[in-house]
Amino acid sequence: MKKYATSSITILSALLLSIIAGCTHITDPDDDSGLSIPSPELDNEMLFILNEGNFQYGNASLSIYDTKNKEIVNEAFIKANGMKLGDVAQSMTIYDNKGWIVVNNSNVVFAIDPESCKEVGRIENLTFPRYIHFLSDTKAYVTQLWDNRIAIVNPKTYQITGHIEIPNMKPGTGSSEQMVAYGDYVFCNCWSYQNRIIKIDTRTDEIVGSCEVGIQPNSLVLDCNGKLWTVTDGGYEGSPYGYEPPALVKIDPETFTVEQRFMFSLGDSCSEICLNGEKNSIFWINNDIWKMDVNASAPPAEPFLKSKGTIYYGLTVSPSTGDVYVADAIDYQQNGCIYRYSNEAVLIDTFNVGIIPGAFCWYKTPSTTTPDNDVH
Repeated sequence: MKKYATSSITILSALLLSIIAGCTHITDPDDDSGLSIPSPELDNEMLFILNEGNFQYGNASLSIYDTKNKEIVNEAFIKANGMKLGDVAQSMTIYDNKGWIVVNNSNVVFAIDPESCKEVGRIENLTFPRYIHFLSDTKAYVTQLWDNRIAIVNPKTYQITGHIEIPNMKPGTGSSEQMVAYGDYVFCNCWSYQNRIIKIDTRTDEIVGSCEVGIQPNSLVLDCNGKLWTVTDGGYEGSPYGYEPPALVKIDPETFTVEQRFMFSLGDSCSEICLNGEKNSIFWINNDIWKMDVNASAPPAEPFLKSKGTIYYGLTVSPSTGDVYVADAIDYQQNGCIYRYSNEAVLIDTFNVGIIPGAFCWYKTPSTTTPDNDVH
C-alpha cells in the first residue's frame, strides 16, 4: 500500500484534453478516431487492464475502466505516447505515483504517470521480464523468464544494479514469476519448467530457501492468516519436465513447508490465483472460476462461475467492492472481453478491450487533497 500526494484534478488529465465533445464510451479497441477518458472524480476506483497481444506481433495495449461510471478507454498508452506499448504486456504495479508496466518480449518496464498514461521513464536490457516488486524508492526486483536470475533495479535511475542468481536453475530454461513480501523476505514462484517457491532475504539479496510444490506453480498470494497460496498447472502432455495433475497448495512461510495440497484432475488447467480485499477468500481459474474460503478444509464442489464455452484468461477482485472481473481471451486473435460480476456472481457489466486481456492493476483516485490510496 502506498500513499499518494496528487491533486484531485489530474486523473488522466493530459488525455482528457483530447476528448471529442459528446464522446463518452469507446467499445472498439482499434478505433483511434477519438478518445474518451473516465471523469476525474474523487475517491474513484480505476482498473488498468493489460492486453498481452499476440507474441511477436507488437500489438499489446492498455485499457482503463472507470468502475463507478462503467466507462472503458482502450489503447490508452499509444494515445498518450504516440507509440505502441510493445510485445506481450505481462503485468502492472502502482508505486511512487507511477504505473510500472512490464512488457515481456520487448524486454522493458515502462514507468507511466497513472493520471495521464504518459511515459516518465523505462528500465531496459532485461531478459523477458515478468513482474516488478518494490522494496524501497531505490530498490526493486524484476523477475525474468528464460533466465536463472532476478534483476535488481533502482527505480529512481531506471538502472539495473545487480542480479540474484537462482541455484539449480539453467539460464535458458529458468523462470521466476510473482513475488510476495513477508517480513524481511520475498517469496517468488518459479514457473516454466520449474516446481518450487523460492525465499529471498531482501537484506542480503540472497536466496535462503526453496520449497517444492508441484510442476509449474504459476501465481502466488499471501492471505489474511499470513499463509502463502499457489496453483500449479501440472505441465503438459509430452513435456520434457513432466506432466501431472495440477494442485492448489497452501504454504506456511515461517517453516516454509506445504501445509495443504488439494489435487485436481490430470488435464485440468489451473491459473491466476488471487484474493479479495479482505484476503479471506481465494479465487482461481480452472476452466471455470472457483472461490474458496482460506480456512476451508476442501475446495468447493461447484464453481463460482461456469465458463459457458469462454476462455477465461485473467482474473481480479475489486479490493473495495468485492466485484469479480474475468478476462475472456475468446480465440486469442480478436479483441477480448471483460465480464464484471458481483460477489454473488450476478453479471454487472461487459465491455470489450484489446487482444488477450490477461493482467489487471487497481488504482484509486484521491479522495481529498491529502489522499490515502490503497493499491492492490
